[in-house]
Amino acid sequence: TTATPLPISKPSHRNKPDLAPFSDDNTHTIMTIMTRQQQQQQQRQTRRRPASPSWLVLVCAAVLAAAACDRCDAFQFMSKWKLPEKNPHSQAVQERFGDKKLVVITGTSSGLGRKAAQALLRSGEYHVIGAVRDLDKMQAVAEIDGFPNMKHFTPMHCELNSFESVRNFCQQVNDFRLTKPIDRLICNAGVYQPSLEYAKWSKDNHEQTMQINFLSHFLMTSILLEGMLDSTDARVTMVGSVTGNDNTVGGGGVYPIADLHELDGFKAGFSNPIAMADGYGFVGAKAYKDSKLCLMMMSNLLHYKYHKQTGIAFSSLYPGCIAESPLFREKRSWFRQYFPIFMKFITGGFVGEHEAGQRLFQVAHDPRCSKSGVYWSWNGGPREGRGAEALEKGGQISGGGGAGGGWDSIFENDQSGKVLNLDTAVTLFECSNKITGATWPDPKQVTSPCPTLKVIGAVTKGMVKREELKRMRELGRPGMEPGAAAIQNSVTVGEAVPVQAAASTTSSSTSSSSSSSSAHTLHEANKLHAPSSEAAYTDLPTVAKTAMPPKLSRRKRIALAADSVVSFTLSNTIGRVARFAGKRVLGEVPEEAKTGSFQDPSPQTPATQTAPVAATSTEETASLVEDENAMELLEDAISKQLKEDTTTTATTTAAAADTEDERLFEMLYTDTTTSTANVEKLNGSKTPSA
Repeated sequence: TTATPLPISKPSHRNKPDLAPFSDDNTHTIMTIMTRQQQQQQQRQTRRRPASPSWLVLVCAAVLAAAACDRCDAFQFMSKWKLPEKNPHSQAVQERFGDKKLVVITGTSSGLGRKAAQALLRSGEYHVIGAVRDLDKMQAVAEIDGFPNMKHFTPMHCELNSFESVRNFCQQVNDFRLTKPIDRLICNAGVYQPSLEYAKWSKDNHEQTMQINFLSHFLMTSILLEGMLDSTDARVTMVGSVTGNDNTVGGGGVYPIADLHELDGFKAGFSNPIAMADGYGFVGAKAYKDSKLCLMMMSNLLHYKYHKQTGIAFSSLYPGCIAESPLFREKRSWFRQYFPIFMKFITGGFVGEHEAGQRLFQVAHDPRCSKSGVYWSWNGGPREGRGAEALEKGGQISGGGGAGGGWDSIFENDQSGKVLNLDTAVTLFECSNKITGATWPDPKQVTSPCPTLKVIGAVTKGMVKREELKRMRELGRPGMEPGAAAIQNSVTVGEAVPVQAAASTTSSSTSSSSSSSSAHTLHEANKLHAPSSEAAYTDLPTVAKTAMPPKLSRRKRIALAADSVVSFTLSNTIGRVARFAGKRVLGEVPEEAKTGSFQDPSPQTPATQTAPVAATSTEETASLVEDENAMELLEDAISKQLKEDTTTTATTTAAAADTEDERLFEMLYTDTTTSTANVEKLNGSKTPSA
């Protein structure tokens, strides 16, 4: 018989094939179909499987590359990372600045600043804010020189002869930049008045040269520095001078020499009639050299103070002698004519305005000049205006005064001992703050970008403050507060202590018995008996002086009160569980950890000191003694001490006997026995008195 085919229903799944009747002939076909189904299922699972995290691979590769870097600042790029936040001015900042860096430079209407601003704009990478006295003149100069990309040049009025004008300029800069960080601050403007026979005074009643060249730039830097903290490559550049560096011929071989001495003029306020930083008579050329010395010293100090915590690079430079600069506009006509020739062909220190502007631009732009704490100079062959004679010499002019050289001839010049004097720089910084009223931003603490550290730091910050307040309040300042050591060190055998002082001590302690009876420690008793003012404290005798508690502000006292409530609640709830678990899990604290293994846990008190007896008043003793055994031990100790003193007194001559000490001990002994009797009556005890 032949097999009749059975009717097969059509499969509901669209991927399931229509199987023919099972027979030996189609077995191979069925196996092929099943294999194909398995392959399709594996493909579907593969599509569902998440793709490999390629971003994680890239991050790991970047971290490994940074770790393999030889420089110690391999992870410095992470220091500026921030959580994403909404910036309401982002669109306005983008429209105004684009991707350009923001530069603030003073003195852009003439000389070095004029050519430097032109070079910065020509690069196409900067938006330049020029601080000038005359905006109309600045507009004319920009048109004459053909400043490129005028859209990104913003002149602003700033009179360096007035601190108020400097503050207004800084406020205008901050309003203009919105949230855009300042990337460069170039302190360039300056005046040179060597022929003046008398000092000229600024609007703030300070000598003009020092205020324009240094003090106003000092104030400007202090205000604008906060706006540079968010920049990834911030630089502050001070235009110095070879005349302020006395380790060169130009600075140490030509009188007058830059020297601040002890800064007596600055310490005295530097106001009219004080015209010089050292307090002596006015010399115009020295005022200029001193101002340049101050700029270079301040560059070094700010490097020490802020560079490591902010990343801002502080440097100074000497671009060369710009002999044709308006800096010499107040010199005689013959000097302005022949001085450039002398610098070109005799000393070789001449440099044109254009080349000097290129050098200032290089310090602001070149990645090599991002190094902080450096005094930049240039060496090498001539580039312009040096003449055939200089060319025949090959232009190899050595030393910091050599003005030749191009982009690659820049080097880190040596600074004189005066410039590197950190002690004088600190004094200069403090005095300049008082003169200008400058306030500086607090440098941000450098922390790891690790989110765990940030969370733990935020949690423990409040706890650390509370514990510090408790330590300050409870432990005080031993040895620092007035009379803190009087209790332990002032009363010794052989030291005359007036009987009136002891009597006043006893009377004062007796009158305050009600308050001291609630004191359970000597520290609390001292706080109760401490005088209310410093004047009252100084009038007290030696025996009566007690350690005054440190004075805390109202805010700290409120914080302490709140902390006491919270601490009491936590200590009696969670604290109990924690202490119980700690004892069971960690065990008891070793005795050596409490007493210290490198010192005697119970040092012997010298026999000559009687401070423990004199320091404790009658009512304080009664409050400290809580049982009869302790009272008996105290009485025995006092009796032994009195017997020893009596024996010692008998063996010495009558002239050497200290009757005042005997009377003091007798009085203390009488008061102690009296207080003992009072305690016995209160406690209902019938212990016989000594």
